[in-house]
Amino acid sequence: MRILGVDPGLTRCGVGIVDLDVNRRATFVCVDVIRTPSSSELPSRLYDLEAGLTSLFEMYQPDVVAIERVFSQHNVRTAMGTAQASAVAMLVATRKQLPVEMYTPTEVKAAVTGYGRADKSQITAMVTRLLNLPEPPKPADAADALALALCHAWKGHGKSRIAEHLAKQAVVSAR
Repeated sequence: MRILGVDPGLTRCGVGIVDLDVNRRATFVCVDVIRTPSSSELPSRLYDLEAGLTSLFEMYQPDVVAIERVFSQHNVRTAMGTAQASAVAMLVATRKQLPVEMYTPTEVKAAVTGYGRADKSQITAMVTRLLNLPEPPKPADAADALALALCHAWKGHGKSRIAEHLAKQAVVSAR
């Protein structure tokens, strides 16, 4: 299974891709940051983000997309930009008929570090170690995107297995 993680943002949108094997071992595929200049108009930034994501989706052919769920922030403008970038990622995934899973920052931190209140440096260190990377991914948006993909690899894979089991049970019960 190929998982594409998205850490949404208008200025910097982190994208991390990992492959998950049958033993639930994750391997690094790619990490990138799509940047849009804050001096550009919002429609142009959203268009550039959509083009960058579409290109990555086409190049790497993910099976599922994991996106950070927008959480309440004190800065409404930042939260709006994050929500808009998140919506673009969902739109691109839906066009490709890919399932989208959303995870809160706390879920991602807990999945990757074992501690839901881990800081950026702890997340980066664990992502580097878990994916056996020669150096930490930079900027933090890149590490966060890989952390989202890893979160889905472990947490989302379990959700998928439960859903498959329940679907099989429903078929058996219907007979």
